[in-house]
Amino acid sequence: MLVHIKDIVKKAEKGKYAVGAFNVHNIESVLGIAQAAVRAHSPAIIQVSESTIEYMGVKPITHIVSTAAKNIAAKVPIALHLDHGKSFHSVSECINAGFSSVHIDASEFPLDENISLTKNVVSVAHAKNVWVQGEVGAIVGGHGQVSGFVKGIQLAKLEDVIEFVRATHVDTIAAAVGTAHGVFKNEDIRFALLKKIVEKTKKTPFVLHGGSGIDDLKIKRAIREGVRIINIGTDIKVAFSKTLIRNCIKNKKETDPRHLLKPTIKAVENVVYKKMRVFGSAGKA
Repeated sequence: MLVHIKDIVKKAEKGKYAVGAFNVHNIESVLGIAQAAVRAHSPAIIQVSESTIEYMGVKPITHIVSTAAKNIAAKVPIALHLDHGKSFHSVSECINAGFSSVHIDASEFPLDENISLTKNVVSVAHAKNVWVQGEVGAIVGGHGQVSGFVKGIQLAKLEDVIEFVRATHVDTIAAAVGTAHGVFKNEDIRFALLKKIVEKTKKTPFVLHGGSGIDDLKIKRAIREGVRIINIGTDIKVAFSKTLIRNCIKNKKETDPRHLLKPTIKAVENVVYKKMRVFGSAGKA
């Protein structure tokens, strides 16, 4: 069932577990996540990037997620969220489309500009009962990138995060704590920084971006430190793409795209199901 993200996150806060925010790219990934949520009896956040909206259109993807939540995942809570909205226009589009949460990512700008843009989004979103996620410290890498090392991993300044949360009144906060988008050998969670941020902004749930490249034991430690949402994108892309490539190679004469694409749904489901068990959200629907 489609619910407001606040219902999912508040329950996670009480239960001291994390909820996965899973990136979707097409109908197959939506189906895989919905099926995983049912299988794990877990809440889930389905999140859409600007590139997915450009690919599918905001109304089609909104209706696809809504339909999957109401029919496939009717007995588990599903929330719809915009991931890394870069402009006021794209965020407003998702607010008007019925998203219950939007991420305005102005982290590449100076702090005062980041605060200003985020405050504007918060004002519009809160008027329509939509949650806002803000971000401090740009998180490097790229969704789907899997390579040795990534350059330029930065860390957010504790004082900047505190000031940002105080000034903007965001509902959730993401900050650069050593992870990256993609999977890289030199990314890690700086737990000392994470712990201080959570302590100083404890009324604002923390969102860990770049969860795909982090060891399960470190993920569990991050949850104990107070992380309540964990973003997963690359692991889903890799599972989908590898499965599709293998199936196409095995079935070179196949002309029905449904036969080629169907195994990718299960591949996404399996990845998401495993994440839900690690995050502690399995059985919490």
